[in-house]
Amino acid sequence: MKFGWYEVAVLTTASSVGNDLAYSPPYYPSPWATGQGDWADAYSRAIEIVSKMTLDEKVNLTTGTGWMLERCVGQTGSVPRLGIQSICTQDGPLGIRFTDYNSAFPAGVNVAATWDKSLAYLRGNAMGQEFSDKGIDVQLGPAAGPLGRSPDGGRIWEGFSPDPVLTGIMFAETIKGIQDAGVIATAKHYLVNEQEHFRQAPEAVGYGYDITDSLSANVDDKTLHELYLWPFADAVRAGVGAIMCSYNQINNSYGCQNSHLLNRLLKAELGFQGFVMSDWSAEHSGVGAVLAGMDMSMPGDVTFNSGTSYLGANLTIAVLNGTVPQWRIDDMAVRIMAAYYKVGRDRLQHPPNFSSWTRDEFGYAYIAVSEGPYERVNEFVEVQRDHASVAHRVAADSVVLLKNHGSLPLTGKERMVGILGEDAGSHPWGANGCADRGCDQGTLAMGWGSGTSNFPYLVTPEQAIQDEVLRGRGNVFAVTDNYALDQVASVAAQSTVSLVFVNADSGEGYINVDGNEGDRKNLTLWKNGENLIKAAAGNCNNTIVIMHSPGPVLVTDWYDHPNITAILWNGLPGQESGNALTDVLYGRINPGGKSPFTWGRTRAAYGDPLLTEPNNGRGAPQHDFTEGIFIDYRHFDKNNEEPIYEFGFGLSYTTFSYSDLQIQRLNAPSYVPTTGKTQAAPIFGTIQDASAYLFPQGLTKIKEFIYPYISSTDLKSAAGDANYGMKESQYIPLGSQDGSPQELLSASGGPGGNPGLYDDLFRVTATIKNTGSVVGGEVPQLYVSLGGPNEPKVVLRQFDKLNLNPGEEFVWSTTLNRRDLSNWDVQKQDWIISSYPKKVYVGSSSRKLPLEATLPAVQ
Repeated sequence: MKFGWYEVAVLTTASSVGNDLAYSPPYYPSPWATGQGDWADAYSRAIEIVSKMTLDEKVNLTTGTGWMLERCVGQTGSVPRLGIQSICTQDGPLGIRFTDYNSAFPAGVNVAATWDKSLAYLRGNAMGQEFSDKGIDVQLGPAAGPLGRSPDGGRIWEGFSPDPVLTGIMFAETIKGIQDAGVIATAKHYLVNEQEHFRQAPEAVGYGYDITDSLSANVDDKTLHELYLWPFADAVRAGVGAIMCSYNQINNSYGCQNSHLLNRLLKAELGFQGFVMSDWSAEHSGVGAVLAGMDMSMPGDVTFNSGTSYLGANLTIAVLNGTVPQWRIDDMAVRIMAAYYKVGRDRLQHPPNFSSWTRDEFGYAYIAVSEGPYERVNEFVEVQRDHASVAHRVAADSVVLLKNHGSLPLTGKERMVGILGEDAGSHPWGANGCADRGCDQGTLAMGWGSGTSNFPYLVTPEQAIQDEVLRGRGNVFAVTDNYALDQVASVAAQSTVSLVFVNADSGEGYINVDGNEGDRKNLTLWKNGENLIKAAAGNCNNTIVIMHSPGPVLVTDWYDHPNITAILWNGLPGQESGNALTDVLYGRINPGGKSPFTWGRTRAAYGDPLLTEPNNGRGAPQHDFTEGIFIDYRHFDKNNEEPIYEFGFGLSYTTFSYSDLQIQRLNAPSYVPTTGKTQAAPIFGTIQDASAYLFPQGLTKIKEFIYPYISSTDLKSAAGDANYGMKESQYIPLGSQDGSPQELLSASGGPGGNPGLYDDLFRVTATIKNTGSVVGGEVPQLYVSLGGPNEPKVVLRQFDKLNLNPGEEFVWSTTLNRRDLSNWDVQKQDWIISSYPKKVYVGSSSRKLPLEATLPAVQ
């Protein structure tokens, strides 16, 4: 028996080995943009210009020109007749990849650790300015996929936190910052792209796994809505211009042709008005992906430098023969141009002033094939502005003080300081010595993969701390070989304070570092880290441990050692690493970071492990998310698992008190499910005879370059693919070509879903006081119990970052909206507030919640 979507939702998950595979139901047609909300002006302008375009010009907008064929990691074709140059898309989520004279910002996980919405915006805005100054139109970031289901997932550091609310807010603020700088942000990777193993079948085959299809993440409907889709709803509400579909399958349908996720959830339910872009070579079809809701193919070729494309000329043919209706190609082009106008890119766009493929000043225009003019490809434009200050603030404010027995802050008068561990020092090959940071040498300041940028410099902890000690006329010695334990013990024994630096690394699956195929093999420290700590702590009664990592590591064996007087975590802090950390160590900045994840005692404490062995023969590995919504602290609470440090935990050099919780009901309207129908699909411009789209006479073709032109008016032979041109029912999904008015979903109606979801129902206030002797930052956190028997004990719903002087009181005020108090009803396919009693909790972490109150009943 095969389970249907709603049955899967009721049963939590489908059996996924053998014949009973989870599946994703079809949803067609692909919804057309309407220009709702603050998209109206951009949509109107997009219609105006798209109406003037020919079919091949529209196709050019939707199709990348091929890998390494132009300067950016992905570029569309251009429309020179209308003054539109090719659209440049470039990695990544913490800065510009493959360039120079740019900043290397702290990772997303560090932004989450600040719990500071304003810093998320400022970092996003600074990144957007740099991308714009380099001539980049689309930033391939930020990320909320992976969300962080697995603590050892390779790319969790690119995102924010395994909590959907913390992630959603930081995601949205980052997007606003990027787009306010005039660059289209790309929310990625959509959806449930939670591990690197098997994300792409060809990549897995390269590691020796005999599979033919990429992994299927099998997730029920409730979990999708309440966990993984939640941050993307926030992204849509923030006006994000682009969303990148992921490599993996979701319920056995590839992310870039999953009509349920793209057409129904993203475009119909959430009302997304921008464009869906493929991850690089994440497509597995052309017509199928287009009808399922994908709008742009990146980098355009089927495989890198194949010279073939699922879109390009094949899309031109598919429109000409009616397989893809004209309204669909029109909608693709309108969505792209609407995003372009919405961020003001038309006022700021200029050609890229760099090449992703060489640091040489001169090179071929089409470097992959050594063709075209030999010209200046790198102008070495410095775009850093004053962004070091933003990078520094995020790095410093993301330091999480996990333990402090009075040893911090340091006084600056310590006579002898030992700096111990490779993670304190410089990479022997230079900060950018390994391509895409694909190694772990020296101090760790970012993970590896396409989500990296080149460092303009990297201030190491050793450099910054040594400068600090010398200014105080102290002595300082460093041992940066993790295996030189005798020397470590000797320096530790002589030291007034021993600062021990350890790390663990992870990244994207195409790079293997010491057997870690993107994902971490385990949660232990790397390079003998545990023994390094023990060697220091066994010889110095004032040992302080500093950790750099993409997520949690196991600290069980040493965290409570009596000689370890303090523990700090600083994630992946970027270029200002040493400077920011030293400000915290010496008390110029009071640590205000809070852990954005849970620190468990064992890997097993987190629940389901990563899937690291195929389990479906040669077919797609099947990973059932049987835990549903219970990940990270929700899982620990459900299973009465005691963490070492809970989600939201972080110490300070001062103390805070919480009091006087007050609840006020607000006069919100009742929730009204959306009804009615859309307008019919609009059509812009006309389609000419096939002869109008032949290769222009005199055009010098560049080898491997992807063009929109066709080679013959015999469309079947021009395609070179029998599937293009087929209109039989077994190939074209039922309803996919239907441009008539469509029924609106009850959960739809505005950006992020039904507008009623975002009506504020209650105002919550509490008094927070700095009861210590120094200025400090505190993060009041509001959690809600939704009351149902199968619900988490508490879920985060609101937070803020407060900076208070000694003795200062502040009345913190926030609101709870309808979505905050709702559950997804699988049968109704809408959000409902259950009849179970609801409680509100306010405190400093998920397990330190001194204030609580019962909410009045709501409808």
